[in-house]
Order: sequence, then C-alpha cells, then structure tokens
Amino acid sequence: MHYDVVIAGGGFAGAYCAKILGKALGRAGEKRVALISERNVLVFQPMLAEVAGSSLAPTDVVNPLRQFCRHVDVLQGNIQHIDWAKKTLVLDGGRFTRDHQVSFDQLVLTMGSVTDLSRVPGMAEFGWPMKTVADALRLRAAIINRLEEANLIEDPVVRARLLTIVVVGGGYTGVETAGQLLDFVQGSLRYYANLRTTPLRVVLVHGHDHLLAEIGPELGDHAQRVLEKRGMEMRLNTRVAEVTAGKVVFADGQFIEAHTIVSTIGNAPHPVLLDLCKQIGLETDKGRVPTDSALRVVGHPGLWAAGDCAAVPWNDRGTIKPAPPTAQLALRQGNQLGRNLALTLNGKEPQPFTYRYLGQLATIGEREAVAEVLGFRFSGLFAWFMWRTIYLSKLPGVARKLRVMIDWAFELIFPRDLSLVLPPPEDILRSIHIGAGETLFQRGKVCRAFFYLKRGRLTLTAPDAAPRELTAGAVIDQAELDAGGCWRCDAVAAEGTDLVVIRGRALQLLKTELQLVARHAG
Repeated sequence: MHYDVVIAGGGFAGAYCAKILGKALGRAGEKRVALISERNVLVFQPMLAEVAGSSLAPTDVVNPLRQFCRHVDVLQGNIQHIDWAKKTLVLDGGRFTRDHQVSFDQLVLTMGSVTDLSRVPGMAEFGWPMKTVADALRLRAAIINRLEEANLIEDPVVRARLLTIVVVGGGYTGVETAGQLLDFVQGSLRYYANLRTTPLRVVLVHGHDHLLAEIGPELGDHAQRVLEKRGMEMRLNTRVAEVTAGKVVFADGQFIEAHTIVSTIGNAPHPVLLDLCKQIGLETDKGRVPTDSALRVVGHPGLWAAGDCAAVPWNDRGTIKPAPPTAQLALRQGNQLGRNLALTLNGKEPQPFTYRYLGQLATIGEREAVAEVLGFRFSGLFAWFMWRTIYLSKLPGVARKLRVMIDWAFELIFPRDLSLVLPPPEDILRSIHIGAGETLFQRGKVCRAFFYLKRGRLTLTAPDAAPRELTAGAVIDQAELDAGGCWRCDAVAAEGTDLVVIRGRALQLLKTELQLVARHAG
C-alpha cells in the first residue's frame, strides 16, 4: 500500500491533521492519505478522569476516527518500525495481519508518548496507568472490586489497605483523577453496609513543591487546600522508590499500605520514533523531534512532526520556546499541519504555526475547579462551570456533546453508577515485585499460584528443615506443597525480588502435566 502522506498517530495532532487534509483533498484523499492509529477512536483526554470516576460513560469521551477524519484511509495498527531510507513502515494490525508494509512520500510524526513505568520497581506490575479509555475502565472496575472486598472482609488491617488509594503525580491527570476517585468512593460508601463508618484514604503523591505546575503555584496551592479540606492526603516533595502488591515505599523510607496505586507519571518517547531519529542522525529535544515553525523536520524533506512528540518553536507572549505537550497545542498544531500539507501537495509554501495562549483549566472534583484564562485566575464553582463549558465546546461531535450534557445532568441528581461490568482480571502469567521482608506466601495457606524467580532472593522456612535460599532462575511449584495442596513453608523476600506468577487455567494445566510426569516417572 502506498500513500502520498502517512500520518503516524491518532491523537489530537494526528486526527486534526487528517481531518483538515481530508477536507482539503475531498474523496481523492482516501487514496492519497493514511492515518495510522493503535485504536480506531480519538480519545478526548481531558475527560478521561471522569470515566474512571464513573461520571461519564466510556463512549462519551471517544470519537470514531473514520467518522471524524473523512476522506482519508484510517489504518488501525501498531507501528513496529520505520525505514526512512526506503520510505516504508511496518504495521502490526493484529493477530492475523502482522508485518504489513506501507510506503509513503510524506511522513507525519504524531505518535505522542508511551507509558513507561519500569523506572520504579513494581510500578509496572501494580500501578494503574491513566492514558486510555481502557485504563480508565480498568481502574473504575478495580476501585469497585476494592469496595466489594472491603465490605466482605472483617480484618481492619486488610480493610484499611483495600480502602487506601494512592495517586502518583500532581499534574493535570493526577489531580483530576484523584479528585474524581475521592468523589466516587465517598459517594459510594453509603451503599456498603459494612463500610459506612470506615475511614477512607486517598493520598496524592507529587515530587515537587506545588500541584499543577503548568497553571502556576497560586492556583496549584488553592487546589491543594480544597482537596485537603475534602479529606485528601498530600505528600509533596516525595518520590516513590518501590511499589508492591500492598505497599508504596517512598525514597525517604516511609511507606503507605495500599492495594490501589494509580500512576499518572512515566511518559517516555516512543521507541519507534527514537529509532527513526537514530537512523537519520537527528538529536531529539528531551525525546521530542525538533521542527521549524512550519512543523517540518529541518534537513529531511518530507518529514513532519506535531503534538507531544514534537518540539515545535512557539511564540508565547514574546518568548520563543518549545510548545508544551498539551491537548490545546496539539490540536492547533494538527490543524496547521493539515493546512501545510495541503499547500505542499499543491506546490505552495507552508505557513508557520502561531497560536495565542488562552490558559489552562483543571477540575478537582465536587464542583470545584481552577482556571487561568487570558492571564486571569479563577477557582471554585465558577471555574468548574467554565471547565465544563469550554471542554464541552471542544468535544468533537454533536452526538457526544449531547450525551455528555445528559450524563452531567444525571450526575447532579442521581448517584454515580456502581455496576461492575468488567470481571476481575484473570492473568495466567503476571510479573510481580515484592520488597525486602515481604511475605510471598505462608505455611498452611492454599496454593493459588506457582512462581518463577526472575531477580532477587527468597528465603523458604519450614519448621522441620533448615532455611533455604532461592535465587534467580528458581521455580517454586508443587514440590513445596503438602498432600492437601497447601504450602509447607513460609517464603519471604531477602531483598527486592521480581517473580513471574503462574495462575488460573495455566496453573491447573501445569499441575495436571506435572502429575502425569510423576506417574510416568514412577
């Protein structure tokens, strides 16, 4: 498949670029322009926290790219590699459409960033990201599952861990997600007979002095005061060192016991983009592709970039600096890039990107928000009304606007929905991290999983034998079980340890195979 223009990435920048370009080319654009996206929808990120908080339905914050970007060919798939010399890319479309090649004359990089939680041990295994609608739905399901389990259990220590939520990151996503989750859980506890008098903890952890650095310390501090007044705990100037299934450990050695950790940090450059930059000898600006004012990658004709993955020079009230990676800038860059590509295809000179900064808004729950618009600062109910009005106007599609208005109206009158439509995850293979001194399993407990030790050390202690130490490469299976299928020993981490957990159907199959092997060996 060959196209005049391939737009790599279906976020705000890519989708709006395709929309403008498709409108300029008309029906001929379907053969000339391709938009490649990992999902077939445009996600309206500013409202994602409300999906996790059960204020909005997931379909309210997405718009099908095929309807939004008319007159372009939308290709759903994951870009595996870009070969700039051959002007081709390799696309993985799914189980039956792998290694599909697409060639191009002009390439637009709007790939955004990827989530990389690996820098904090255990965060990738136990942290809930907040980047996609699927992430928001999984987090909502996890919160409801925690409430159900807490209502069931009588142990006050376990119940406290189940009702503790730690949100890491004090930027827009972190603050808005923490506020929504606080609203959701506080409003839901009255429906759980055993939890009405049980204390709830929502803790917001941020590595800097003030929340919402993008909006300024004054409004960031106001947001902090409002959230604290509503019962949220703050940990500023605090960095997470380690995460386990039941604990968040900070760099100063302190920790919070919790079974729900939400991570709104950990953005990293897309590896395919970094590989392309290496091919062409281009030095990135902190992982972002530098462009000129017309969004072209200088020295590489036919290569363009916009959005979070691009360092676009921007005149911010007289100061030239790289445009910040925000939705309002990505949307405008996409519009300008679409116009510039239409000009280029017609043999005309592209125009520079210009945009007058309007401000920033953030909702902090319970009909409260903070806003900085055209240099004026607002907070409280008026700012909340501004947030809803402005973002509603920016939401693509009339049908979506009406649905959101209806959902918001219902939320003012009725409680948030507690329906659990996603079952608890059944991961047959899963990586976990446990900290030094933490117990993996206890003697006498029923075996629910086998383990493969990837890194670290475990000490196995049984009453009738000397302690044993297991290191990387060890497998813990039915050899450690008694006749009743319970563990014969205690397993405690001697240091930070990573393991692969084998559970569910895979565990049952493995047990059956091991039993057959034992019979044949006997």
